[in-house]
Amino acid sequence: MMKYILPIIFLGVSSVAFSQIKEEKLILNKKREPEVKKIEKKKTSVETIKNYPPEEKSQNPVKYNITDVPAVSDFKTSTIQGEDVTPKFEGTAQDNYFQFGMGNYGKILADANISKTLENKIEVGADVHVLSTQGLKKEYAWDSKQSNATIGAFLNSYGEKGKFNVNAEYGLNNYNYYGIYALEPSADVDLKQKVNQFKVNGYYDFYSNEILNDVRVKSSFLKDHFDAQENQVSILANFSKHAVELGKSGVNLNADLGVGLESVKTDFAIRDKNSATFFNMNLAPKVTFRKGDSYLMLGSSFSFLNAKNSNDLLAEQLKNNKTYWFPQAEFQYAAANEFKFYGGVDGGLKLNTYSDLLQENPFIVSDQYLKPTETKYHFYVGLRGDIDETFKYDISAGYGKMRDIMFFKANDLFDNTYSLNRSAYNFANTFSAIYDDGNVSDIKGSLQYFPLENLILDGEVRFTKYDLKNYENIYNVPLLNASIGAKYTMLDKKLLLGFKGIFASDRTTNSFAIEGVGTPMIYQSTEDTNDKVGGYADINLSAEYKIHKNFSIFALGNNLLSSKYQTYKGYKVLGAQILGGIKISF
Repeated sequence: MMKYILPIIFLGVSSVAFSQIKEEKLILNKKREPEVKKIEKKKTSVETIKNYPPEEKSQNPVKYNITDVPAVSDFKTSTIQGEDVTPKFEGTAQDNYFQFGMGNYGKILADANISKTLENKIEVGADVHVLSTQGLKKEYAWDSKQSNATIGAFLNSYGEKGKFNVNAEYGLNNYNYYGIYALEPSADVDLKQKVNQFKVNGYYDFYSNEILNDVRVKSSFLKDHFDAQENQVSILANFSKHAVELGKSGVNLNADLGVGLESVKTDFAIRDKNSATFFNMNLAPKVTFRKGDSYLMLGSSFSFLNAKNSNDLLAEQLKNNKTYWFPQAEFQYAAANEFKFYGGVDGGLKLNTYSDLLQENPFIVSDQYLKPTETKYHFYVGLRGDIDETFKYDISAGYGKMRDIMFFKANDLFDNTYSLNRSAYNFANTFSAIYDDGNVSDIKGSLQYFPLENLILDGEVRFTKYDLKNYENIYNVPLLNASIGAKYTMLDKKLLLGFKGIFASDRTTNSFAIEGVGTPMIYQSTEDTNDKVGGYADINLSAEYKIHKNFSIFALGNNLLSSKYQTYKGYKVLGAQILGGIKISF
């Protein structure tokens, strides 16, 4: 009885102590090949991915340790970008299913996945996702509804020497710039924005770590309602020679070389009509000396960037060819499984694309000045460990120096004409990317605790402090982010309960007060460079019950404190949301 009571008490207490969720997402048990951010191949790893590689076709099976895999479906359940807050039935998901749900705020969810394994271990499949909400009709007289749809297809093939994956995806995000706080427009004002994006990705992974390790190709084609266009293509090849024994010392040598090419072209059609073209080549050689769980990695990263920015209205064009060098080094001293000390230094060049900016802030104006962010160096030290396979932790602190740190500032009106007959983005309701040099200090920690076989607890916290050269504060970036979660299964794994709370501290932003002055009347703006958006705490609960192996019912409760908090000035999120539905697996 206690194994049921303990987790329920924990969930109840946690719901009171931790409140919010910056972002919300639903549960989708898709088993298509996800994009893997980081994959480490280690012959010391204890877990082997089933049939990867097929044992009968591989003379030397490689054991994989896969970490940092993002949620398969990335969509919104609110007026802000979502985060997966619902746990899954681990190891029991089926390939083929249909899921449908409805909730308040006019929320409708439809989700389906189908796949088929053909001869020669070739798997093909498709998935469809649609989510819509009517928005905050009681908060705004104008339209705040949004809808999001994703249609994808994928193929996985297991060959004699490696695994091949290709997937294509079309996404449509249809929403409104509804965050108007300084004016009172009419209810029929047009605030529409729409983003179409098509992606094609390919990935080939050799079973052996000899010479050519893996090859990845990504492409993206984006167009929005205001005729902005962005095309992006990248290729990454990893070459390696692993597990070279150095005498009888017990030390193994791994040598790696990453070669990457990336090309981005972005053109905007409104306002200043900015455009940007980037071509970046990256080389990352490194060597790793490993003995048991202790290791020393030494390497470097070189970037060769060709950049061109232009502004059609001002007839300006800036060209830049530059070579960058970044240090790459890391060590780990494993005193025991419980205590592993590590530290290192890294750096790199990140191309800020329109697609990336929209993912972080969909309310930016469709005209951005794009430039890359350079992390000159970032030092870090930390401690991690695994205590009796029931408690895992990772704590670290870092300090770095950066150039052209990208963040968002609020836009003013783009003209002072005394009229509400304006473009959707001309109500002081959009944002633009700005850049500044500075230093960053960060402290982060994460943990997982498994007190019972059917209970998993996790939490993480991150403190990030920026010291900028020109701006007193970094806008729209919280000083502190934290989350806590729990997954609990009961009734012979037929019932799955979940909890997640997310917390963020207060954030500084700029904002505008607008009034009509003069004869004839014009708008006059006054900027506040030290406005506060406010922090938030959001709690989320979920439940799924398997009535039959092919039939489940589920319920989700998001933002249960019903806080109409803002992530960006003027953009309130949905209040308490309850959604219920069914899932049919076949």
